[in-house]
Amino acid sequence: SDVLLEGVPPRSSGTSLVTNPKDAFFVYSDWHSPLNHFAPSGWMGDYDDVRLDDKNTEDPADGKTCIRIDYAAHVTNGYAWAGIYWQTPDHNWGEQPGGFNLAGMKRLTFWARGAKGGEVISEFRAGGIQGENPDSGLARIGPITLTRDWRKYQISLSEASLTRIAGGFAWSASYANNPEGITFYLDEIVFSR
Repeated sequence: SDVLLEGVPPRSSGTSLVTNPKDAFFVYSDWHSPLNHFAPSGWMGDYDDVRLDDKNTEDPADGKTCIRIDYAAHVTNGYAWAGIYWQTPDHNWGEQPGGFNLAGMKRLTFWARGAKGGEVISEFRAGGIQGENPDSGLARIGPITLTRDWRKYQISLSEASLTRIAGGFAWSASYANNPEGITFYLDEIVFSR
């Protein structure tokens, strides 16, 4: 269950390959895709230092769009780190019921690249929402140092309970690791068997 997987991005110009939803459950496929199942609504830490463009067309790994994230690292809100959770329902930090039963999914894979290379993402995670209605499990990888080329990463889910997942995906990065700020890209974030 290596974190970094081999291969090159598909770079098809059409919408992503539509696979059986029993075998693949997308967090993000393309902008406004009917395959998307979570929203990037959970902004954390120095959220005023973050800009998100989830319909970016600068060289997506696959499909027509990818996600561009700019983290300025100005410590505007006083935390010295920032991140975003993709949640269901929107803004659900565990105070609402909801989430998906993703039992049987073995991995969460996604493509990522940095604008310059050397960007350090403290953590990528699936699950982990707390509160009255917490996620049933958590799996994570990191820190990850990105390259300028698209690379496919994997979070193994074999040890996590996935019967209720409201926090489908999240990233976090710190001022300490990225004092000049970073720009990075994500694409094709998907749970699979």
